[in-house]
Amino acid sequence: QVQLEESGGGLVQAGGSLRLSCAGSGRTFRRNAMGWFRQTPGKEREFVAVISWSGDSTRYADSVKGRFTIFRDNAKNTVYLQMNSLKPEDTAIYYCAAGWSYSSNSAADFGSWGQGTQVTVSS
Repeated sequence: QVQLEESGGGLVQAGGSLRLSCAGSGRTFRRNAMGWFRQTPGKEREFVAVISWSGDSTRYADSVKGRFTIFRDNAKNTVYLQMNSLKPEDTAIYYCAAGWSYSSNSAADFGSWGQGTQVTVSS
């Protein structure tokens, strides 16, 4: 089991940037694929990005491709989500998650979750 804690959310104007961090603990963190998901009221949790355990491979949702970057520092047990050119539709609670399947976009395949951090983008 991996314990995760997100930070870095906040309020930003459209076009601005934020960097989210997710600090992990647990012996398997460095072997886990790590994902970022987001959720708005009344909607299912949505895949945003995933990174392989080594950091060599990444995938993104089409809606954030070219604007968001996921990266990790295994020495610090931390994964990041750099968000640029933010849009009001990016407003959501952002969650990081640990899983074993880099190829999956499904929240059901990620077994450990943080508590989430709110990102609000004003127009």
